[in-house]
Amino acid sequence: MIMVNGQIVKSEELTKLIKDKEQRAIVKHMAALSVIYEYQSLDKLKFELQYRENTMKAATQMNKSGVKFTTFTYSFPNKKYWQRLPNGGFLLKAGTAPSTAILDILKNGKLYAFECSTAIAIVLYIATLYTIGPELFNLYFKRLYLFDWQFDEDLPVFPKDGNDFIPGDVLHFNNPDFDPKQPHWRAENVIYFGNDKYYGHGVGIRNASTIIKFLNTKRKSDPTESAYLMRQITRPVYRSLFLLTLQN
Repeated sequence: MIMVNGQIVKSEELTKLIKDKEQRAIVKHMAALSVIYEYQSLDKLKFELQYRENTMKAATQMNKSGVKFTTFTYSFPNKKYWQRLPNGGFLLKAGTAPSTAILDILKNGKLYAFECSTAIAIVLYIATLYTIGPELFNLYFKRLYLFDWQFDEDLPVFPKDGNDFIPGDVLHFNNPDFDPKQPHWRAENVIYFGNDKYYGHGVGIRNASTIIKFLNTKRKSDPTESAYLMRQITRPVYRSLFLLTLQN
């Protein structure tokens, strides 16, 4: 259910106010869930819908970009824009526009390799850029750092237990019996598209059963537990991101 300014609003009413087809589909999905999603204003709801749509757009583009999957040990960026640190993370070079550097990952994907958690962070940064625009993005993310689940303070994210999955959410497949020689396949972080579609770096855009089958090929000898989709959701703090657009 969706609550705006203290009132439950039906999806039929909201879809009259939202022109974008994909955002309408997200609203219908949210309204059909038993969880109540509260917004102080319609503008804040629209911001989140746009961000979610841009998250899926960025994930789709990442999937087509040619970026490679690898571990932190063997990661590499385009040296024109990024400094590779000893831990395998990428630090934006001084004098480089953050928007230029982050979009270069989509433009010159073959010059990059990283693992799935960094891929999710990159998708969310690109979604942020698409949503707030390059001027604000360059202002707030001047020292962009890409590594694992570390996010800039202006892009806060939080984990949530539950299965109220909404398109644009970050979800997680767990692989409890992973092969210790391939610990990078202990889990797969994904972007949820709805309708049993997920983007995961290294596996592409697939349904849940295909991702689970793949992870099950990366298990130790004599495994006893299958990989599975977790009851855990990771979301940006959309309210905080919305405030960035009001401060300038």
